[in-house]
Amino acid sequence: MGGEEVLPLSLIALLGFGTVVLAALLVLHGYLWWRLVRGTTRPGRLRRRLTWLTVLLALLPAAAVLTRRDLSLSAQAPLAWVGFSWLGVAFYAFLALLALEPVRLLLRVLDRRRAPAREPVPVGGPAPEPAPAELSSEPADPSRRLFIARSLAVTAGVTALATAGTGAYLANSAPVVRRVPVTLPRLDPALDGLRIVTFSDGHLSATYGGRRFERLVEVVNAQRPDVVAIVGDLVDGEVDELRGEVAPLADLVSEQGVYFVTGNHEYFVDTRAWLRHLPTLGVEVLRNERVPVTRDGASFDLAGIDDRTAARSGVPGHGADLDAALDGRDDATPVVLLAHQPVQVEQAGAAGVDLQLSGHTHGGQLWPFDYAIRLDQPAVEGLSRHGDTQLYVTAGAGYWGPPMRVGARPEVTVVELRASTG
Repeated sequence: MGGEEVLPLSLIALLGFGTVVLAALLVLHGYLWWRLVRGTTRPGRLRRRLTWLTVLLALLPAAAVLTRRDLSLSAQAPLAWVGFSWLGVAFYAFLALLALEPVRLLLRVLDRRRAPAREPVPVGGPAPEPAPAELSSEPADPSRRLFIARSLAVTAGVTALATAGTGAYLANSAPVVRRVPVTLPRLDPALDGLRIVTFSDGHLSATYGGRRFERLVEVVNAQRPDVVAIVGDLVDGEVDELRGEVAPLADLVSEQGVYFVTGNHEYFVDTRAWLRHLPTLGVEVLRNERVPVTRDGASFDLAGIDDRTAARSGVPGHGADLDAALDGRDDATPVVLLAHQPVQVEQAGAAGVDLQLSGHTHGGQLWPFDYAIRLDQPAVEGLSRHGDTQLYVTAGAGYWGPPMRVGARPEVTVVELRASTG
């Protein structure tokens, strides 16, 4: 439950992660080239040009990541929009083509059945009777195979564009508001109905911010929050780059304060600079500590801990330490914990936390990634129970990578605390 002594992330680990990402890009674009270029064209100039185009498109997402620290935010934006948008389209083209592989196989089998085996015609003799339709060992007509490949490529392309286009529209639309009543057995009736408005994963960057973040703040304020909780991954850039983008946080209105805990992405940038800047906007950072939230003489503890990756970040003094956050508290008082990653609920449950609010998962962001997230996290989104501790995971407000959301709308959550009536 306490902070663990862990070595900083090594260069080998970073190179390993980069190698995995590069391998995934190569597999993705290699398969797309095989089905969309090689399978739909004949050898020649067109195939060569499309091959070079595939190579260029494969490099765009990597270039968007590698040049982020060297380009201004305005210079980053076009490359990031194009590179990451293409990555989203490519991913759904990949899935569509995989789903069409059984169709491709079936059409090839039927094509061969339609082509009777050819027999030699004797000189001066009558033509042989046509053989009954059967599976021929002869290759199918190349023009017919090309027609099948092109038809399936168009189908996959339309599917990918429609899916990615819908996802882009949803990711950049107003967040939905989810109201989640949560009963805490130890909550004093005087606190019944108290509203904690929470969001996470804004990922302010070259492709997200501006009017969309202002709208997010307006949606939060419209819920008349008693407490605002921002559970990590607010930024993907430095303070000097995003000072204007994050400024709307100063407009948040809350009866009892605006609180923030770090996510893993806060450790990809100058963490300490952000933790100095956020309080100037009226945002209190909870780092392995707690504050009382009171009303009419009753109270509960609002605690917050660093992200679970903080200890490996190399930032001195950072690391999740729930023991420190809860040290000396009255065990009869309910505690609500802000922790970026849902997996931290294991420690929270052992420490007697009543409710944990988390983000990190984006609700999957791009279906079917929600299935992969379940391998690392105990919940992807929504309210769940883990022993005596309840966990709510918000799907997040922004996005990371492809500027789209498929199967996971951006959201703001109003957690309404309820006292037990039993």
